[in-house]
Amino acid sequence: MARPDKAAAVAEITDKFRGSNAAVLTEYRGLTVAQLKTLRRSLGVNAEYTVVKNTLTKIAANEAGINTLDDQFTGPTAVAFVTGDPVESAKALRDFAKDNPALVIKGGVLDGKPLTGDEIKKLADLESREVLLSKLAGAMKAKQSSAAALFQALPSKMVRTIEALRAKVEEQGGAGTPAPAVEDEAPAAE
Repeated sequence: MARPDKAAAVAEITDKFRGSNAAVLTEYRGLTVAQLKTLRRSLGVNAEYTVVKNTLTKIAANEAGINTLDDQFTGPTAVAFVTGDPVESAKALRDFAKDNPALVIKGGVLDGKPLTGDEIKKLADLESREVLLSKLAGAMKAKQSSAAALFQALPSKMVRTIEALRAKVEEQGGAGTPAPAVEDEAPAAE
């Protein structure tokens, strides 16, 4: 391969690292082309799965400001550049690895922070962004409902208390009789 081709390949991979919010490194030794095609389909539009050359990818990662992956560029390496929800892509990789043990998740990077293979599997166990947002919205709605019930309860409790006092006064036979006035002055000394 000529030098300009290598420079172009490094520039392309660098752009992919910079344009993605996560990248997952995998070892694909023992997978067929058909299995790789199935994996690419399972990742969908959220990620681009690319077989890469280790040396060029290591240079590209360093140019993109990611130097925590250097020790993971060994063996046949492919990178899933995630542009969508990283949880969905991690789930797709985890599920594919369960069905095809030849796929090994080495590690990756999420928003500039390094992740081990186990951390990516834990990320896959999270619920998707949409599910988490809907749970948050449900919790917020429940808090609003309880606040509304509290604000509604205060006036109705006051009305019930006043009604109970009125009924007690009527029961004691003092209906219509005003309560004795309390004088502020001290009694005169004799």
